[in-house]
Amino acid sequence: MNITRENTSDINSAIKILIEKADYEKTVADALKEYRQKASIPGFRPGKVPAGLIKKRFGTAILVEEVNKILSKNLSDYLVEEKLNMLGEPLPNEDLQKTINWDTDENFEFVFDIAIAPEINIALDKSGEYDYYTISVSDKMIAEQVDLATSQMGQNVPDDEVKDDSSVRGDFVQLDENGEEVENGIQPNGVLLAVDMMKDDETKKSFVGKNINDLLVFDPVKAFENRHEVGHMLNISHEEADELNSNFNFTITEILKFEKAELNEDLFKKLYGEETTIKTVEEFRNKIKEEIGANLVYSSEHKFALDTRKVLVEKTKMELPEAFLKRWLIAVNKELTLEQIENDFDYFIKDLQWQLISSSIIKDHDLKVEPEETITFAKQLARAQYSQYGMYDITEEQLESFAKMILEKPEEKERIYKKLFEDKIMAIVKEKANIVEKEVSQEDFNEMMK
Repeated sequence: MNITRENTSDINSAIKILIEKADYEKTVADALKEYRQKASIPGFRPGKVPAGLIKKRFGTAILVEEVNKILSKNLSDYLVEEKLNMLGEPLPNEDLQKTINWDTDENFEFVFDIAIAPEINIALDKSGEYDYYTISVSDKMIAEQVDLATSQMGQNVPDDEVKDDSSVRGDFVQLDENGEEVENGIQPNGVLLAVDMMKDDETKKSFVGKNINDLLVFDPVKAFENRHEVGHMLNISHEEADELNSNFNFTITEILKFEKAELNEDLFKKLYGEETTIKTVEEFRNKIKEEIGANLVYSSEHKFALDTRKVLVEKTKMELPEAFLKRWLIAVNKELTLEQIENDFDYFIKDLQWQLISSSIIKDHDLKVEPEETITFAKQLARAQYSQYGMYDITEEQLESFAKMILEKPEEKERIYKKLFEDKIMAIVKEKANIVEKEVSQEDFNEMMK
């Protein structure tokens, strides 16, 4: 066995592996013996097939298999021992690889191309200037969140007359083409309708101004223009809903209007728990402002990370083996065409450049992500998801359970590790470089993110 490596450029190398007869002779002989014991060939008892016949029929295939095993193991061991920082994986050399005759050759030479990651130097110092955009919290944003909170905690209360935005409960009775009740027809009771969800203006107008016990005649399919929704409303099957073409009597039994929750201590306790110190509307607005500001930090950090990544990729000069990488992408993505790879190659190269830059920063500054950090981050994700549904008073046990569920998914765990490493990289940039803070409105920030 002989392995040599020749640098064909600063970032490309050719590895030659010579496998001689002595390297494979015993393993091939052992494999032939084992195969002879198991082979089932008509005319011979198991284990009694002549060795010459086994070798003639299966010798080449076994030779190829055993040589490839030796090749694979020794190539892998060599790459580990040499500690090569490779890009992609070894590929067969298209120019230097000699044709192999498995029937006559005794020694086999294999040549592989490998690409070496370039040595890069990341300059992080005060000469580098990076913009950091802080989003201001406007009165409009606070008002919208206050309105959202009162809406989430609002409820339906009885009303005496149907309005455009009322909800109406009532009893349906199916009618035939003559306006008579259908015997054993569809007659669900206590069905709740939202007037503002009706698509047909004529039907919607017929409800406005009505009172309890008033009777209306209308076609629910025409009113809502959604047979699937009507099927659920009338508690009938999809097939029945697809065939439905009837007017119905609808007797109003209850009229409801939606009232937002009042801004008082009761609302504040529902939102933040019984132990909350928020007592006044002003304190609540200040709390909302604080929460919005905390959420906007994520947007600011996200843009800073995107901008920093772009700046570092543009500033860090590196030569990459593009021809090799295209070959490798084709080799590992059989479903992709060369045209698709060409179209997306710039994005791939920029992503690869960032991977090399981030790996260099992680190595230079000995950055690590501890398991405890992933749990803390997963709990933050869990709290954010609960908040989206208006659930703020969450116990530590609930957060722990949700966090563990998130981390049990390999793709989520990997995503969290990558995010935490990126956060640490950005912290290093902020520490070492010159950060220029700029305050912008939400509208201007959104324009910048486009």
